[in-house]
Amino acid sequence: MTSSEALYKDPLGTAQKAADEIGERTGVAKHDIALVMGSGWVGAVDALGNPSYECDAHEIAGFLPPTVEGHSGKVRSYALDGDTGPIRALVFLGRTHYYEGKGMEPVVHSVRTAVKAGCKVVILTNACGGINTAYKVGQPVLIRDHISLTAASPLIGADFVDLTDLYSKRIRAIVKAEDDSLQEGVYVHWRGPAYETPAEILMMRTLGADLVGMSTVPEAIAAHALGAEILGISLVTNAAAGVTGEKLNHEEVIAAGKAAASRMGALLKGVIPKLL
Repeated sequence: MTSSEALYKDPLGTAQKAADEIGERTGVAKHDIALVMGSGWVGAVDALGNPSYECDAHEIAGFLPPTVEGHSGKVRSYALDGDTGPIRALVFLGRTHYYEGKGMEPVVHSVRTAVKAGCKVVILTNACGGINTAYKVGQPVLIRDHISLTAASPLIGADFVDLTDLYSKRIRAIVKAEDDSLQEGVYVHWRGPAYETPAEILMMRTLGADLVGMSTVPEAIAAHALGAEILGISLVTNAAAGVTGEKLNHEEVIAAGKAAASRMGALLKGVIPKLL
C-alpha cells in the first residue's frame, strides 16, 4: 500500500483529522460555510476582506499541493457578518481534479473536511465552457442540475443518496434575489484534461447541457451525502468546442476569470450573509 492509498483508506477519518487541524490552527471550533474556488476565481475572494488565518493546504492532513495554474492551494478562514449573526467561512483556493490521476478521494477531500468542520453550506465555483449559445464569456451561471460523463462517483458501497435537490433550490432563490439577471443551467462533468471535441459538445447539447467543465460534480455529491446544502456557480470563461470555431486553451480561462473577479466577488459578498 502506497502512502497515498494509506492516507485515504479511511477518507472520512482523514477528513475529520483535517477538520480538527483546521480548528486548532484557526482557533475556530466550527465553521459555517465553505467555498471552493475554481480556476480564475481566486481574485473574487478579495471582496471578503482580510482572512483571519491562511496556510498552504498541503500542510493539513489529506491535502495535496496544487498542480493546475490558477489554483493557489491555500486554505483561509474568514470572520464575516451575517444577517442573523457572525459567520465563519472556510475557503479553499483551488482543488484537486479527477483528471490529475490521483483518484477520487483527494478530489472530494476539501468538501468532506469542510462538512466535518461544521459547514452546513458548501459553495462550489468553477470555470466552464458555454454550450448554451445564449451565454457570453464572463457570465456567471447557477448550476441547476448536472450530467456526469465520467462514470465515477465519490460514493462507494450501498450508499444510496437522493440527488433530486442536489443544488439547493432554497439557496438558488436567495442568490437570484441578490442578482435577478443570473441564469440557471445544467452542467456536464467531463473528465479531461483534453477539452471536448465539437462532436462531443453536440452530444452534450442534445442531452440538455448548458455548461461543461472538469470539476464540481464529485464534490457536490460528496458534500450533499454528508448533509450539506450545495450552491454551484459556473463562470463561462470560453465558448465550448465548436461553438465559435476557435481553439481552446487554459490561458483564456484564467484571463476571463480575472476579468470577472470583481463581479464574482461582489456576488459572493452579497449572498453569503443571507445563506444561514
